[in-house]
Amino acid sequence: MRVLVISDIHANYVALEAVLADAHGRYDIIWNLGDTIGYGPRPNECMDRMLALNSVMIAGNHDLACIGSTQVNIDEFNPDAKSANIWNGNQLTAEHRKTLAELPLAKAIDPIKYYIVHGSPLDPVWEYLLQPSQAATNWQNFNQQVCFIGHSHVQIFIRRHSDGQIEGPTMPARNDVITFAAGERYFINPGSVGQPRDGDPRAAYAIIDTELHELTFGRVNYDIGLTQRQMLEHNLPINLIRRLQFGR
Repeated sequence: MRVLVISDIHANYVALEAVLADAHGRYDIIWNLGDTIGYGPRPNECMDRMLALNSVMIAGNHDLACIGSTQVNIDEFNPDAKSANIWNGNQLTAEHRKTLAELPLAKAIDPIKYYIVHGSPLDPVWEYLLQPSQAATNWQNFNQQVCFIGHSHVQIFIRRHSDGQIEGPTMPARNDVITFAAGERYFINPGSVGQPRDGDPRAAYAIIDTELHELTFGRVNYDIGLTQRQMLEHNLPINLIRRLQFGR
């Protein structure tokens, strides 16, 4: 089986379509690590697209904030994020609000190999897992070999070798390949589709071949200007609009 792993679309439909086009023919199913909406200008279109595809979805902190979930406090978001999330929530159809409310915060894809979560196994909603010390603690909170995470918008991987040594976080290049070796464990962030923050404005994703036990990292250009114009049309915060072109 081939899996397209994506995260943090953030209502950026233009970026989502670019990723789906770039990965076309190379995947059978999608694992969506959360924050499908928030920040961007096309929440319903992104939800429509995800629900129309063969996808496994979990919830992220922005998804929860947009629907007014009691699991997050929207006042904990910065003013720009809060404003955009309120706007996103007001646009959502009743069906999409219900779908997001029913999503799990994490999911064991299988008992041995793969686990998915938005933030971290220890704190699925809020933790930005970026450091080896965090990885060491979080590996104790799930059993699978590979955990896919989102939330930070940074495309990285952290590897624990069979001798216990931790490597990373490592930022891959486009088309870099990881082979999942026996005895090793991994945290992998495919990066953000709709709002990268690793200095590369291209939309990010990853593809797993579960038979070869390999993962390939991907990046693709998209029409950033079009997304920015869509955001301007709805008076979304200017800082959120500008940052797209810098990948920060």
